[in-house]
Amino acid sequence: GKYLYVRKRVFGTITSKYVDKYSDELYQILLKSTKEARLLRKEIRRIEKELLNKGYTVENLSPRILLNIDFARVNMKSLIYDQAILEGVGTTYVQTETIIENGVVNGVSSEDVQKILNLKRAWEFILDKDVIQSKTDYYILSYIAKIINEGLIDTGGRIRGVPVKIGGSNYIPPIPIESTVKEEIDKIIKCNKDEIDIAIDLCLYSMKTQIFLEGNKRASSIFANNYLINKTKGLLVIPFNEVSEFKKL
Repeated sequence: GKYLYVRKRVFGTITSKYVDKYSDELYQILLKSTKEARLLRKEIRRIEKELLNKGYTVENLSPRILLNIDFARVNMKSLIYDQAILEGVGTTYVQTETIIENGVVNGVSSEDVQKILNLKRAWEFILDKDVIQSKTDYYILSYIAKIINEGLIDTGGRIRGVPVKIGGSNYIPPIPIESTVKEEIDKIIKCNKDEIDIAIDLCLYSMKTQIFLEGNKRASSIFANNYLINKTKGLLVIPFNEVSEFKKL
């Protein structure tokens, strides 16, 4: 048979990626896509050159933000362990550490392993230097929720459209309206409060509103930390030994 591959240079090395069995239609689509990609790269280089001539430079992160990012990275395993306990994952610290490092461990359900790996990916996402510089808003929260729920539910990053209950409480949160959630998050961020209090409000609002079908506590706390790290204010952590008190309050 005849088959189609795409060849490209990656870090100085020519690589080949299999596409599909050969057909004239697919071959023409690949030719067109390659030509369009070449033109786009040329246009990007032109724009970058023009920006450089106008004196534009990429904004560097402040030393304090970089220090906050390093602090989060060093403590990531502990942060993930605390969040896993908050969500009812019954792994020990050693098991959590093993899952983060190797992705597998004996005696732990596949669902719990997936939750811990998703937490790792969500933290890596918010610690990306471009993400740290991005605006803290509903869209960042939604993407965090999507990562948190990957491989667990299909509607991970979408606003829920069905009723839910909060365990241990008689309170039934109303079904959220996306426009209202966006406005409330924006209102919290713009209010005249200390930045640490704003982060706490962001976290608790997102948790209590139950914006998503699953993973609200995990997504909310990581969302608040995205804001805190940007503001160089440390980290918001609910320690594993305070989880029962936190849930009661």
